[in-house]
Amino acid sequence: MIKVFFFLLGALGLFALYVRVAPSDPARWHVEVHGETATFEGGTLRVLAGRASSLATLSEIITAEPRTRLLAGSVEEGRITFVTRSKLWGFPDYATVEARGDDLVIWSRLRFGKSDLGVNSARVTRWIAALGQ
Repeated sequence: MIKVFFFLLGALGLFALYVRVAPSDPARWHVEVHGETATFEGGTLRVLAGRASSLATLSEIITAEPRTRLLAGSVEEGRITFVTRSKLWGFPDYATVEARGDDLVIWSRLRFGKSDLGVNSARVTRWIAALGQ
């Protein structure tokens, strides 16, 4: 029974380590956003009509978010992808923001698991509020 306990504890430790050090491939996460406003298991997509000019301001808001870093892109490119890690486990969530025509699009999603317990939706709602939407 003790061997099983230590095996499970070791497996949990390895998983926690993998989550923190797994590389983030920009080719996988920094992609064009498709779709319309929706909340789904593991993320959310929001379209802000007529707000494409707010991309730089939104980028500043996101950059100020704790445990968030730029993965790829720029305001000049019109698409930016960020990685935000959870405080305890370091789970990565990816948020891609882009100017699509006149609209500003935000797509935030998890990497591991199926459910984010509404974290991505709450984060995007906070960003939109900060943007003054």
